[in-house]
Amino acid sequence: MEQKKKSLWNFVTSYCQQHKTQAEILRFVIVGGIATLIDFFITGVVLYLFNPKLYPHFYNVFYGGGEPSVLATVISTGIGFTVSLIVNYILSIVFVFQEKGNSKSKKGFLLFAVLSIIGLLINMGGMYVGYDLLHINEWITKILMTCLVLVYNYVTRKLLIFKKHEQQVADSSQVLQSTTIVDKEQFAMEQNSVQVESSIPTDNDKTQRE
Repeated sequence: MEQKKKSLWNFVTSYCQQHKTQAEILRFVIVGGIATLIDFFITGVVLYLFNPKLYPHFYNVFYGGGEPSVLATVISTGIGFTVSLIVNYILSIVFVFQEKGNSKSKKGFLLFAVLSIIGLLINMGGMYVGYDLLHINEWITKILMTCLVLVYNYVTRKLLIFKKHEQQVADSSQVLQSTTIVDKEQFAMEQNSVQVESSIPTDNDKTQRE
């Protein structure tokens, strides 16, 4: 059993090293799922605390309970979204993206929050258009919008937050140029060495001349 676990772990590690982009996307999806579950759970807890009498049991918050007030819905949704946003932000830095960019700064966090709010608005707008205006099944619309927002979140965060600093890019370019120059110089030295060796007469050459 232990050997199977080790072989599975070695396979996963090897795959992640060879397919870094796919592994990063997979980690992004996992963290997004965790953040969504936290959002739902926190929202449910706040709804339950607002008026426990509406729900015979806690799970009735999600199914079979009464109708909460608009105030309870708005506040619980806001708190759930905020908590899940913070968790998503932390896990994105620690677990998802290898390049940290400016994510650890106040500007990075604010940009992360703004992009997340825009994603939320896209989701809500898509639900309105798909379900209310086009009369598409609500769950089909929800799945389509979730996939769309997932792509939006990954691309925008990757390009705007979790990217290499310009200084890092410049340093990498300088290292590459330095390596190229060293390789050229080494190649030239090897060629000169070959030419020098070929110009030195061997014992056979001396014998033939004599």
